[in-house]
Amino acid sequence: MDIAHLLTRRASSEVITCDADMPMRAALSILATRRIGALPVMRHGEVAGIFSERDVIYCLEREGEASLNKPVGEVMTAPAITIEPSTRIEDALEMMTRRRIRHLPVVQNGAMCGFVSIGDLVKAQVDAIAGEAEAMRVYIQTA
Repeated sequence: MDIAHLLTRRASSEVITCDADMPMRAALSILATRRIGALPVMRHGEVAGIFSERDVIYCLEREGEASLNKPVGEVMTAPAITIEPSTRIEDALEMMTRRRIRHLPVVQNGAMCGFVSIGDLVKAQVDAIAGEAEAMRVYIQTA
């Protein structure tokens, strides 16, 4: 299964993003309100980086509470590592494990068309395995 298939199965294709100029405090509010762990950071319509909970922790540790007024573009993880819709889920999982990242923007022809987390990919793999196991059970019962 590829990323495009995963994205088409989602209830909503809306990707919540923030602008590189947004203060970190405002981006944190989005993370907390939406109960999400990361945001793609946009600059001039392109993915410039990823702003995650880890970025907040590292920045607060280094610079203290005053850093909450910094623009997200100064504290985000950049450049963003991206994948294409045609990327196989197994390949995306391998990349995330190797690079020690938890979120990937999905980009096609220079435009972001989705955002996936390691949880999304693991769930897709578990669902696929469960489907295969059920098909095997049905086959055995009817054979």
